[in-house]
Amino acid sequence: MQTGRIRDEGVDGDAAEVIGMTEVLLAVGTRKGLFLGRRRGGVWDFDADPYFTAQAVYSVAVDTRGDTPRLLAGGDSAHWGPSVFHSDDLGRTWTEPPRPAVRFPEDTGASLERVWQLHPSAAEPGVVWAGTEPAALYRSEDRGESFELVRPLWEHPTRGRWVPGGGGEGLHTVLTDARDPRAVTVAVSTAGVFRTTDGGASWSPSNSGVSAVFLPDPHPEFGQCVHKVARDAADPDRLYLQNHWGVYRSDDAGAHWTDIGAGLPSTFGFAMATHPRRGGTAYVFPVNADADRVPADRRCRVFRTSDAGRGWEPLTAGLPREDHYGPVLRDALCTAEDTGDRAGVYFGNRNGELYASADDGDTWRQLAAHLPDVLCVRAAVLG
Repeated sequence: MQTGRIRDEGVDGDAAEVIGMTEVLLAVGTRKGLFLGRRRGGVWDFDADPYFTAQAVYSVAVDTRGDTPRLLAGGDSAHWGPSVFHSDDLGRTWTEPPRPAVRFPEDTGASLERVWQLHPSAAEPGVVWAGTEPAALYRSEDRGESFELVRPLWEHPTRGRWVPGGGGEGLHTVLTDARDPRAVTVAVSTAGVFRTTDGGASWSPSNSGVSAVFLPDPHPEFGQCVHKVARDAADPDRLYLQNHWGVYRSDDAGAHWTDIGAGLPSTFGFAMATHPRRGGTAYVFPVNADADRVPADRRCRVFRTSDAGRGWEPLTAGLPREDHYGPVLRDALCTAEDTGDRAGVYFGNRNGELYASADDGDTWRQLAAHLPDVLCVRAAVLG
């Protein structure tokens, strides 16, 4: 891993002062373990060795709601199977519950293949949600030490017609609403977006306007291959969606979607993230095509909208200029409130490269190269 001083890379004086006072934790899940780094005083330092080196880490969460931050990691061992680990000392030690934290009840006839998502609730202290493969939603009330299956979604009447995507049938997105703990939005590949407004007792497909170009009927009630959904910072009812072909926005909490892909070099991609404070600002990493999964036009570019998708601009300063072949997966792009009004933006790719921006994505620096495939990236302010 590389370390370096962000303030030496052209960040203005005010932002550099804020960076110097802010400690940020960066968690990078890869095909072969979890890498943890911290930025103190403008300098990035990574732990000498990764954690879970024999496991693929598909999901990470940094839960800063309590007095002590808790890290959660969804590991996937080829020998022991998947599990959820937690650490209350920033990764120095990890605990795996004696009873599997996430498991399918015997009567379901299913077995856990992977934990795709770990999401601390925005509305309920202590509650953590998990999304899995096979596609299911789990709820924890003890900060991720044990989870219970949300049966109404597992038993949804449409489930028998859900079809796994190329990466499997995974519930990969969970969004909670700070205004209402009963409102939860999830996304499944390839079943689409589903919403509950009664705490999970009932669920409705929420895909109106999202195209499924690979189906005979391109506008079904469900069956879309949604890749990622993110919530706007200023308007909680505004959501952004990266689809298997298509980028969309909803202004009514997902009830209806509008195409906002005009201006992008490709509307295929996996990642979607939003600015942590500024409304109307979202980020995507376009990929050439479903049959050509490399960066659009072979160029390493993050695209940003600052007007809720009416226009897009490429962010390239500090990124490789030569032909590039490292796509960014659905959870490998994230933002954090780490520089005052300006966001930290982070992404890793399948080339094993890790990039960071301290100024909303205007400029970038490479933090690491030659990592295993980067599967997920999460950042959080520690102080």
